[in-house]
Amino acid sequence: MRDILNDMSDKSEQEKNPMRDVQKQTALPKRFYTDVSVVEEADQFVIQLDGKSVNTPAKNSLSLTDKLIADQVALEWKQQEKSIDPAKMPLTRMINTAIDGVNDNTEAVFDEIVSFSGTDMLFYRAASPAKLVELQSKAWDPIIQWARSSLGAPFVITEGIMHVEQPPEAIEAYSKALKRHTSAFVLTGLHSATTLTGSALLGLSLAEGIVSAEEAWAAAHVDEDWNISQWGTDDEAEKRRLFRWADMRAACLLLNCK
Repeated sequence: MRDILNDMSDKSEQEKNPMRDVQKQTALPKRFYTDVSVVEEADQFVIQLDGKSVNTPAKNSLSLTDKLIADQVALEWKQQEKSIDPAKMPLTRMINTAIDGVNDNTEAVFDEIVSFSGTDMLFYRAASPAKLVELQSKAWDPIIQWARSSLGAPFVITEGIMHVEQPPEAIEAYSKALKRHTSAFVLTGLHSATTLTGSALLGLSLAEGIVSAEEAWAAAHVDEDWNISQWGTDDEAEKRRLFRWADMRAACLLLNCK
């Protein structure tokens, strides 16, 4: 199912999305345009480069119903300098994913997100040290409690990494709540947020407005931040995290996060 989502690093994505192939090239394509604009056409906002409408890799129109999102996509194109670097255009990549891949496969993407809810990172807790246990509990327990009380999803938590089968009624309750978010763009944002955080519950809580992007990101990195506090970090790790944070912000635009 991950084949559908062309902003994930998988084989099908590489076949379907020329932007991924561009990223792998040593020489990025040169910026060939001067002006970037957003034009309203038949209740859609179209991105134009020097007056010509932009298409997705599959030759669909890069058009949106949300002016704010269209403006942010245009900004990514404006920010390209001498070359066009798709790695620096996370929102454009996600929009392409939604239009070219998810739009005709919403049910499959929906099922993929639901499947994540059975193995959510928030269920698996450290037994020690005490400070890490405390940090996980502080960041993750409110999300679990929200799922139990507001969604009626009785998820269970455990110590360690051994798989624990979640109650079917918990998965069903999560699925029922997810049905409130079934547009191609929102599902794309939800899937991206889920994979970036390792948590289907954090993804849904973002879409529901329960947590902010910053709160979800912090919750997703409790373990990593603990390790950094003990051992430090390095430039490459920080660059990777910043890159993923850019993707997270793009996903949140699709989710209309607070």
